[in-house]
Amino acid sequence: MKAPILALKNVRLADGPLMLFDGVDLALDARVRACLVGRNGAGKSTLLRILAGQVEPDGGERNIATGIRIAFVPQEPQITGATLLDYAVAGGAAAYLAQARLADFGLDPAKPAQGLSGGEIRRAALARAFAEDADVVLLDEPTNHLDILAIETLEAELAASRAAALIVSHDRAFLERMTKRCFWLEYRQVKRLDEGFGAFDAWSEKIVAQEAEEARRLDRYIEREQHWMARGVTARRARNEGRRRRLEALRQDRRDRLKDSRSELNMGLASSGLSGKRVVEAKGVSKAFGARVLLKGFSTRILRGDRVAVVGPNGAGKTTLVKVLLGEIPADAGEVKLGANLEIRYIDQARATLSPELTLREVLLPKGGDQILVRGEPRHVISYAKDFLFTEAQLRQPVRSLSGGERNRLLLAKALASPANVLVLDEPTNDLDMDTLDLLEDLLADYEGTLILVSHDRDFIDRLATSTIGLDGQGRAVETPGGWQDFVAQNPGFFAPVQLAAPAPARAAPAPSPRADPPRAAKLSYKDQRRLEELDALIAGAPARIGDIEARLADPGFYGRDPAGFQRLSQDLETLRTQLIAAEEEWLTIAERREALEAGR
Repeated sequence: MKAPILALKNVRLADGPLMLFDGVDLALDARVRACLVGRNGAGKSTLLRILAGQVEPDGGERNIATGIRIAFVPQEPQITGATLLDYAVAGGAAAYLAQARLADFGLDPAKPAQGLSGGEIRRAALARAFAEDADVVLLDEPTNHLDILAIETLEAELAASRAAALIVSHDRAFLERMTKRCFWLEYRQVKRLDEGFGAFDAWSEKIVAQEAEEARRLDRYIEREQHWMARGVTARRARNEGRRRRLEALRQDRRDRLKDSRSELNMGLASSGLSGKRVVEAKGVSKAFGARVLLKGFSTRILRGDRVAVVGPNGAGKTTLVKVLLGEIPADAGEVKLGANLEIRYIDQARATLSPELTLREVLLPKGGDQILVRGEPRHVISYAKDFLFTEAQLRQPVRSLSGGERNRLLLAKALASPANVLVLDEPTNDLDMDTLDLLEDLLADYEGTLILVSHDRDFIDRLATSTIGLDGQGRAVETPGGWQDFVAQNPGFFAPVQLAAPAPARAAPAPSPRADPPRAAKLSYKDQRRLEELDALIAGAPARIGDIEARLADPGFYGRDPAGFQRLSQDLETLRTQLIAAEEEWLTIAERREALEAGR
């Protein structure tokens, strides 16, 4: 059995009086993709930082194999440098690799590194990590702020990478597709499952049931021991001092377990009564900002009780579409009619309604006082805040002190206090842990009102949506019954123009031939025909050459014997892959030209 390339042994770490880890063991093997799962606040991000060497534990060991390189993408990356290329090469990546990976994620290497959107920051950080061609990649919530197409690009990069990966994420679909091992951080320790995330729920539920039974047996044992002590410990004190000490240790263990037991969210959701049967009816709606057309001639009808998901790349106009449909911004053309008796609640992805200087109490009680009206019933604000896992002390803290997940929970607390018959959730899954997501899904499934959901979480959409509207960012919008998987199956290639629009300086292919003036020739030129034959041969032979190099690089001792040779061969591999992609794109261009010629005969 091969030794792990990165491992923690008996690691302990305290945050003030709070013990985060106590005896953590975790080992990453070469090329294995694993996930790290745990509730918010359990310390997953801190554990990644310990593995990355950025945080020193209070005790235990961190072991790393000789020559191993680690790339770490934190939950909130800081982008520095003048351009994205400057940032991407700052960790030691070769310029051509940095350019290629930035292009893969749809980013221009020459773009200034300042003023980026959340999605651009995340894509730049991921591009840098993969450009470094590390042996271990540590990813903390890598899908946050990414659209579905960018998530699929990330999946492709991970699948092609030879690096081991440890991933912290709430995105179930992403983890199910990418992982082969699970680490569960619970009660300050880590448990291991040698299967992918798809098996995690059943495994963790079995462990919880076993631990509950052990806790019941412990309680019964403590009761028996306490009864024994009450009756006879005084007379037999010296002889039974060891038994008394064991009882005290058992009591302390139970106190620790009670203290560590997870608090449960107690979210509720109520409709404010029936709206009209028709919630929104849009006919021939168009919307543009300057020359940028987001929506062209779109029509839809949303009825009471519908659950409509809106999907598409970042910047495609998803939020704009929702605001047009709800009458918040006017359409340039077409007609939008809203139904009767609509009470709309909106949770926005930018959390714009949360002023960073306000305290949590001021957010929940903007007019002051101690009572908050929760779905028509008065509740003390402290009691209601505890339903969303906030302490009394936190109510006095400013919003800026909260984590991303806590801000999302605060928005939910504010929005769900008031009944509504139309609920709009714009990227609601960012920063939420899986337990919170599961509860939110259950609430929304039982919700009697109408739901409009803007999200990149494919699993969340598939579980909830009755129909899905896709926007391609170039004016096209299509609505399909069902969730994300249904949309993709019924609209193959819908997003392809968006994916091909990304800049690709390191993998440049010849520009497609203009189609405005059809060629007069009846067949390909001799030069094009020869080139097509050359490309056929190149494309047929390249996979075998790539496979041969990959097999040589897979030798675990190769790097130690010949670092320079390993680097040269890695560069040859990247060059071959780039040439293959360019050849395939050029072949398609010439083949399309041949088809156009044959069709015009």
